[in-house]
Amino acid sequence: MDTGLTAEEWQAVRLSLDVALRSVAVSLLPAIGVALLLARGRFPGRSLLDALVHLPLVVPPVVTGWLLLLLFGVRGPIGAPLHDWFGIRLVFSTGGAALATAVMSFPLIVRSVRLGLEGVDPGLEAAARTLGAGRLDRFLTVTLPLMAPGILAGAVTAFAAGLGEFGAVITFASNIPGETQTLPLAIYSATQTPGGEAMAARLAILSFGLAIGGLLLAEFIARRMHLLLGRG
Repeated sequence: MDTGLTAEEWQAVRLSLDVALRSVAVSLLPAIGVALLLARGRFPGRSLLDALVHLPLVVPPVVTGWLLLLLFGVRGPIGAPLHDWFGIRLVFSTGGAALATAVMSFPLIVRSVRLGLEGVDPGLEAAARTLGAGRLDRFLTVTLPLMAPGILAGAVTAFAAGLGEFGAVITFASNIPGETQTLPLAIYSATQTPGGEAMAARLAILSFGLAIGGLLLAEFIARRMHLLLGRG
């Protein structure tokens, strides 16, 4: 069946899905840890950490990409050891595109997980403690299942947002077809190409559909999980 997309366009779609999925895989566990720290922790500098975590939401994505370039470039304080010692080069690579996307979507997961965690009734954890459950047992059997809707909704929302990330990716990973040219970058390239309006329109419609589908899926998962846990 003819889908109307060329091989190059499908390549951009597949790369976008790959980058978004890898970005969520990279950021999910750290985001859960940070959300726990911000929701339950009481320590000096907590407000500063909260601000730093949400910084990618308020600064221009190009600035985030530029900072990543300084840190993870082949001469950067993190990128140089990775390249020299392990042969890992993130800049201008698919891995770099996933890293930039992960940084941009990280606050979305943290916010969602934190909201889910703040909705957990402390009385349930206290009851488990009186029954002899240790801290790890309480987390695995009480806290984690109750915050699961926030985790899943945050992961799906971050995935959907990752499909549309542009500024940080193009700054840090560039716009290399087959390597870092995700769907938004392919749309940008099409708009800069004479006669590329039809391609841009096809990809824009597809991007819109994927974003809407991701957001609807996040809402569906959250509602289903709340119902399963008896909180809907």
